[in-house]
Amino acid sequence: MLLKTDGNVPNVYKLLIIGDSGVGKSSLLLRYADNIFPQQHQITIGVDFKIRTLTIHGERVKLQIWDTAGQERFRLITNSYYRGAHGVVIMYDVTNMRSFQHVKRWLREVEVNCRTTGEVYKLLVGNKNDNPQLKAVPPRDAKAFADLHGMEFIESSARECFNVDKVFKTIAKQLVRRQLKEDGQDWCFLEKESIMLSDPRVDSIKNQGFCC
Repeated sequence: MLLKTDGNVPNVYKLLIIGDSGVGKSSLLLRYADNIFPQQHQITIGVDFKIRTLTIHGERVKLQIWDTAGQERFRLITNSYYRGAHGVVIMYDVTNMRSFQHVKRWLREVEVNCRTTGEVYKLLVGNKNDNPQLKAVPPRDAKAFADLHGMEFIESSARECFNVDKVFKTIAKQLVRRQLKEDGQDWCFLEKESIMLSDPRVDSIKNQGFCC
């Protein structure tokens, strides 16, 4: 699963963000990678990706995060990018029940396209959780669905920078834990453990009081 490298070069994980068009896939990635929130929605044509490097439990990890288009007409483009994926974020919009109902379809996409890549870690994310009055998908329903399909569940808001870091931290933590287990090592993750981002922009962001 883990792409081993030598020296100080980090291990590499390929992550995909999938879901219907308009659920905020690109916004979540831009907020996490560049601390930017786009004010206007732009359709992703095909696939875009960002890279972030972090350290977990002494392991340097590089996340190669691919933002895939959600439109049916781009499906032939994005299918090939499932190949070699280690983790998948399946995203819906908490204000749009239809996008949540389509999560089943996206799960099938993962099952079909990742059959030859081994076990792929899946995380269910309900984005746009920044206005309770507009919420259409009860979190208890999403949590029950995630439990049924063996996934963890997180609600986030790219606009408010709520749980953005937690989404990718959760995936990285579980992938490193799985790899250590496969290597015969035990690791009990403690919440007080922190991820140290290698990006020098983080200190600047913290000093300005922004979320990273």
